[in-house]
Amino acid sequence: MAAMDNEVFQAFVTHAAIVTLKMMLMGPVTSYFRYTRGSFSNEEDVARKSDDEKKKLLRSHPDVERAQRCHRNDLENIIPFFFIGLLYALSGPDLSSALIHFRVFTASRIFHSFAYILAFPQPSRGLSYMLGMLTTLSMAYNLLSKVFVP
Repeated sequence: MAAMDNEVFQAFVTHAAIVTLKMMLMGPVTSYFRYTRGSFSNEEDVARKSDDEKKKLLRSHPDVERAQRCHRNDLENIIPFFFIGLLYALSGPDLSSALIHFRVFTASRIFHSFAYILAFPQPSRGLSYMLGMLTTLSMAYNLLSKVFVP
């Protein structure tokens, strides 16, 4: 495949795979918190428990909610990165510029997850979110400036 011979495209695919795997790990992280905090949201999850145990287990927990919010934030940011990053990679950017964009985005999302799950003090999470968002916006700007015809 010709695209896979392109170094920028290879870099994009690598970083897209890394953030996808990071995002996929949020499911098991949420499950871990559900089991260790005894916080379930579906009747069938506690079907074998007594009625008293069900009442205790069918509840929300701040750690579970935090993991779910982190996962939602990934979805809101990583999916746009896929589309913008793919178009950006295919637009023929300089390899060094593309690597900076892809690496900064990937690092910011990984740090954001640690900051969210471990409740690092602000503004660490907010700054990592903004860095990732600005990176995607920068790729979009570069892409549009190449293809925009007035």
